[in-house]
Amino acid sequence: MNTAKQYVIDSLSMKESWRLFRIMSEIVDGIENLSELTNCVSIFGSSRTPSDHPMYQEAEEIARLLSESGFGVITGGGPGIMEAGNKGAQEADGTSVGLCIHLPMEQGSNPFIDIECNFKYFFVRKLMFIKYSMAYVVMPGGFGTLDELSEAFVLRQTNKIKPFPIVLYKSEFWDGLLDWTRKQMVSSGYITEEEVDAMVVLDTPQEVVDYIIKYAPDV
Repeated sequence: MNTAKQYVIDSLSMKESWRLFRIMSEIVDGIENLSELTNCVSIFGSSRTPSDHPMYQEAEEIARLLSESGFGVITGGGPGIMEAGNKGAQEADGTSVGLCIHLPMEQGSNPFIDIECNFKYFFVRKLMFIKYSMAYVVMPGGFGTLDELSEAFVLRQTNKIKPFPIVLYKSEFWDGLLDWTRKQMVSSGYITEEEVDAMVVLDTPQEVVDYIIKYAPDV
């Protein structure tokens, strides 16, 4: 084989090996930093939600009520809904966790985080959300929010995780998606109505917290 070509192949192979070590390092760091967390709820939603928006304020209220009820709060650590979740938890003296991701166009972590982990890889970050959460609260957001929702839904659907609560917040935002899911996916036999019903839609912060408490009677 041509020496230059072999050098390129060897270099690429070495880069892949080092990438594997970086992935392993992120997993180890995440587990070490988060291993003592218990009874945490993850709050997802758009990073683009401004602080004067009602959805920001309601996310903050959900986090505050969760903290007062004995739950920790985990978010993606960025601005918008994530910031609201961390702020509500911290101001209620609860556990406020931020799982931050390095993005070229994204702002840094918000100032309301007590425990922070930083990730390069989305899939490692999502692993930590799943591993250390006992419920998901999914606020309105974009495709990043849908990605996190889909991950949790599929893992629950396939019994890869315990059947923890998946709460979709605000029927006016989520009803269209659920109607489409039933009309297209359920009617075509791709999923069942019972699987869709694993996601519950709620409209007030207190409803969210009351629903989650039902699944955590010992908290």
